[in-house]
Amino acid sequence: MQRPRFGASFAGRRNDSRSPALCSAQLEYSVPRDEEWFSPLTTGVDRSQLRQIIAGLTEGVILIEPDQTIAWANEAALGMHGAEDLAELGADVGAYREKFALRYRNHHVIERYPMERVVAGEAFDEVIVNVRRTDRPDFDVMHRIRSLVITDAAGQPDCLVLVITDVTPQFEAEERFERTFNANPAPAVICRLSDLRHVKVNLGFLEMTGYRRDDVIGRSVYEVDVLSEAKNRDLGIARLKEGGTIPQMEACLRLPDGGTRFVIVAGQPIDMGEEPCMLFTFADLDLRKKAETALRQSEARFAAAFRLTPVPTLLCRAETFEVVGANEAFGRIFGKETEETRNGFDLRDLWVKAEDRARFEAAVATGSALGLETCLRRQDGTERDSLVSAESVTIGEEACILVVLQDITDRKRSERELFAAIEAVMADASWFSRGIIERLSGLKPNENGTRQGLAQAALTPREREVLNLICQGLADPAIGQRLGLTPNTVRNHVAALYRKLGVHRRGEAIVWGRENGFAASLTRP
Repeated sequence: MQRPRFGASFAGRRNDSRSPALCSAQLEYSVPRDEEWFSPLTTGVDRSQLRQIIAGLTEGVILIEPDQTIAWANEAALGMHGAEDLAELGADVGAYREKFALRYRNHHVIERYPMERVVAGEAFDEVIVNVRRTDRPDFDVMHRIRSLVITDAAGQPDCLVLVITDVTPQFEAEERFERTFNANPAPAVICRLSDLRHVKVNLGFLEMTGYRRDDVIGRSVYEVDVLSEAKNRDLGIARLKEGGTIPQMEACLRLPDGGTRFVIVAGQPIDMGEEPCMLFTFADLDLRKKAETALRQSEARFAAAFRLTPVPTLLCRAETFEVVGANEAFGRIFGKETEETRNGFDLRDLWVKAEDRARFEAAVATGSALGLETCLRRQDGTERDSLVSAESVTIGEEACILVVLQDITDRKRSERELFAAIEAVMADASWFSRGIIERLSGLKPNENGTRQGLAQAALTPREREVLNLICQGLADPAIGQRLGLTPNTVRNHVAALYRKLGVHRRGEAIVWGRENGFAASLTRP
């Protein structure tokens, strides 16, 4: 016969020579784990000594007669039913059923109450039931019940016992955990360590993987493999088998549709009730992996375009101006050997005039430089007239500057020759009409080599941006959208350009801009 599990025993077994008071006084913790102590107490009708022994137990005990009469209950059993006295429990099993509604923990109705089962002579080890009072809707508790059938010398049931433990706090804690687990957006599953099968899965995991709940619950960790292709899979499996903490590691889950998903998985041992389990939590890496792949592809495309573009182009670090990349066109035009450009050099070494370099660095500090006219030094020491444009970019996680150079040496030489010819013609202009003289005068260069009347065209950085976009053929609305400006602001910048350049039409501004290096636009990576 199954032993009642009352917990720890008291010192010594009951002796008939002891008085009931003495037995009660010597009770330290609980009742012994065998039923020998019932025998002397159940051979006669008087069970007063038995009642005194079990009266102080923390577990509830209910005694039932074979005729279904509820004979007695200790204080713990009454308290677990919210009852003040035995009458409130009911005179017999039928009255108990009318007053108390019992259901299993899955909310299924119990057809045969534990009392009815023990009256039928059935001994059971453990039954978890939800107990509610029909007269008090607020009363809702969870009981763990086991039975004991004591027989007389003839083997007939003589004393029927229900031993009750209030497990309401435990189940309330489990319900709180269940709600928290299911509501947590972080994907998670719980597997039982005894057989390595999944026993719980939350919505976050189902949404991330596309599994259904029934596809996961009851399946082993090898069927729904949460450590699939993990970098430290052997360590994870070893920790899982020994019930130890599984450190974070990257894994690639196999999805039910045949796809995969990159995750970071970690395992933490927990106890659910009295069952050792492992809680697996996941962080979705799929978006990051896709972004990394897209970034690598973008960088590959940028590298190809950077290498093949016919315009001299450099990539340098924003803080130090150290050149970390130069395309073939730069080496061809500025005489830098491939090995030297590979090893890197300082962009600042190219400038002939320190003031031009300072002007370039100040413009770059604001984010970009557009069409700065300067003179750059080649490797052999010769100088090349150039237009320099630059844009701040981020390569990987490093701040860089993309620099585009346009060699205008031949164009500047042609301009100088044209201006010299104009000067020679105007030296003896007596045979020219006044209109021709004024036009030639307007083309004469000043000290800076620009056309007369344009020396005062000190364009602001914003006006240079607007002029650059005008030269690219953009209308005012497109310019406003590109620069984040209102239509009125764009019109004001255009009017200022006309005034400073001394032109009256958009076409004239485009001609001037293209002649002064505003036609080329930066290709953004």
